[in-house]
Amino acid sequence: MADTSITVRTDSELAAKVAALAAAMDRSRNWVIEAALRDYVEQQAWQIEGIQDAMASLDQGEGIPHEEVMDEMDALFAEHGTQP
Repeated sequence: MADTSITVRTDSELAAKVAALAAAMDRSRNWVIEAALRDYVEQQAWQIEGIQDAMASLDQGEGIPHEEVMDEMDALFAEHGTQP
């Protein structure tokens, strides 16, 4: 896969933090930014997939009604002598 350039504008404080992190890690700023971007994109994709799976389950009639969940939570709080 060919590399593609992306231009990002950011404030000088964040740019300085990226530069400091890159220096501390003996890596390039590009490496730090790409690693951060990769982690962010993977995390967001994982969350979106989870949400879509949950919505599909609800559409199929699976799931627990809100009141039932709240009743169970209240019972757990009461059992442990705590309040939400």
